[in-house]
Amino acid sequence: MYVKICGLRDPEHARVAVDSGAHAVGVVMNQTSSRRATDDEAAAVIAAADGHVDTVLVVNDMAAAEAAATARRLGFDVLQLHGPAYDSADFASALAVMPRVWRATSLKHDPSLLVGAHGEEMLLLDSPNPGSGERWDASALASRAPDGRWLLAGGLSPQNVADALRALSPWGVDVSSGIESAPGEKDAELIRAFVAAALTA
Repeated sequence: MYVKICGLRDPEHARVAVDSGAHAVGVVMNQTSSRRATDDEAAAVIAAADGHVDTVLVVNDMAAAEAAATARRLGFDVLQLHGPAYDSADFASALAVMPRVWRATSLKHDPSLLVGAHGEEMLLLDSPNPGSGERWDASALASRAPDGRWLLAGGLSPQNVADALRALSPWGVDVSSGIESAPGEKDAELIRAFVAAALTA
């Protein structure tokens, strides 16, 4: 089970995620996000991960070429293009710079859910309102889950991730708001609890 802890700005939380057994840490650099990291904060998270896990730059309002250049400059392993604003040409542009690119979408924006449709390494399936903590209606996905490597996101928490895994059998999970004590404020104990719940489900 692949576990991604997203929306990090504090290197200590990155170390907690690594020590807990997570496989990836994500840094959000959207202009409008409460979780938006600066270049210095992103670099600190990457340094704290110290090559032990995948480091992922998450964007939804940055041009793909700029996002790829930013990911490369800061030293991220993966670029995650999040949302319907990005098309095949954007992914081609990003992949020319970053060899590993993920695509994040939702049933609302992409009901076909074909992993690799734009050349992405992995698909992340989010709720219709990313970052909102809005929970999935598992019945809407149970009969149409993607094939291949895909991550489930949207409304996951230490309390419900095990049930989501049993119901939908994703390749991995992604969490952000479900490990926060307040919007944009990560909680180390919630990070530990989420990873433990996901890995033992």
